[in-house]
Amino acid sequence: MSNTIRMHPVAGFVAWMAVTFVAAAAGAAASVDAAPFYAALVRPSWAPPSGLFGPVWTLLYALMGVAVWWAWRHGASRRVLGLYVVQLVANALWSWLFFAWHRGALAFVDILVLWCLIVATAVGLWRVRPLSGALLLPYLAWVTFASALNWAVWHLNPAVLGA
Repeated sequence: MSNTIRMHPVAGFVAWMAVTFVAAAAGAAASVDAAPFYAALVRPSWAPPSGLFGPVWTLLYALMGVAVWWAWRHGASRRVLGLYVVQLVANALWSWLFFAWHRGALAFVDILVLWCLIVATAVGLWRVRPLSGALLLPYLAWVTFASALNWAVWHLNPAVLGA
């Protein structure tokens, strides 16, 4: 554990959950007006209702926080923990690109980068504790779906989200 930050396990849990949910709040800040914007977009028939996103993301962020905390408790390196933070930044950036700045192409590039970062983070956490890596698999599945949705909505709304 010499390669990680040391603190009491409960304090570490609170700290990792705080880091995770601060990132969630940073993305949510860009999504304040997301519901009417999303409702006004042409969406594919398989797009979920806007009311589903909040509960799903809340659960995913909780799983992410537990995953990183569990790996931290078992000696995850600063590199792996840093990778986790970088993917949180990419995640928050997507909301800004798509909902606040209406940049569909850049949001799509960001979500592809995010997908790669999630895979790398899950592998890094898995090497420390398989359960930690496994806890990111629902997140990876959702971001895979969100990538397809981003592509479809972007292409159905070029005047709003850019060509």
